[in-house]
Parts: sequence; C-alpha cells; structure tokens
Amino acid sequence: MRIPPLYRKPSWQRFLGGMAIGAFVSWFFFLYIFGEWQEDYSKQIDGQKDLIQELTKEKDIWQEEFKKLNKENKEKLTVQQIHLKIDNYNKYKLDVYSVFEAEKTLKEEISMMVAKDIETVHSSLGLIERIIQNKTLEINGKRYKVTIKKMSVYTTFSIHVNLQLE
Repeated sequence: MRIPPLYRKPSWQRFLGGMAIGAFVSWFFFLYIFGEWQEDYSKQIDGQKDLIQELTKEKDIWQEEFKKLNKENKEKLTVQQIHLKIDNYNKYKLDVYSVFEAEKTLKEEISMMVAKDIETVHSSLGLIERIIQNKTLEINGKRYKVTIKKMSVYTTFSIHVNLQLE
C-alpha cells in the first residue's frame, strides 16, 4: 500500500503553504497582542506601586501626627467626675440615705478638683487627703472621723474611705 503523492498537486501545496503562512502570521499577531497586554499590565503595576508608596508615606505622616496629638491630649487630661465611696458603713449600721448624705458632703469638700489637670490633682493629693481626714461627719447624732482607704486619679477621681467613731 502506498501513500498517494498529493504533495505534488498545486492545490495541496497552496493549502499547506497557506497554513504555514497563517500559523506564522498568527504567531506574530499573538506575540504583538501579548506584548501589548504585558506592557499595559506593567504600567498598571508600576502605577499601583507608586500609589502604595505614596499612601504608605501619607499614612505614616498621619500616624505621627495622631501620636503627637494623643501625647498632648494625654498630658492635658482633666478630671471629669469624682467618685467617693464609704466602704464600712455596714459596720456602724448606717442607713443608705445617711451614707449618701455623707458622701455628698465629702464630694462637696473636694469638688474644686473637677476640670483640673490630672497632674495638678496628683500634685494636690496630700492636700486632698488632709481635707478629707480633717473632716468630721455627724451622722444620726454620732460623730465619725474619715480615713482614706484608697485613692486613684484619672479622668475619674476615685476615693474609698472608711469611717471611725470619734
């Protein structure tokens, strides 16, 4: 059995030549289009890199400014409220209203510390301690001396006190 000699016919030669030339042209067309796409993607990636660097620098600048502002604000924090609590009122069997009135009286004594810088309040802790401990409270006909159990200073000035019979 023999393969027919179709490669000698001019129509087959034109067909095979057209296929070779078509493949060659389509390969160059593919390379051109692929190259254009790659160039566009490279430009896009470079633009995104520049944008990322710019945004990173801008973010760093903002973070530095916020750190400075936070530091300044932290230095200038003020006392917003005073929280005073009498801890051992159960020991003397005092009613809740009497305790409330005593706490209110003590808060009035140190109310000048509201809206002051925390540094000022902290430097005045000795004065506040003397103000509170020199105060004698009269509750239900009995006189009580106040001693400070615990103090903490931040935006809320918190004081825990104990009562002792005088």
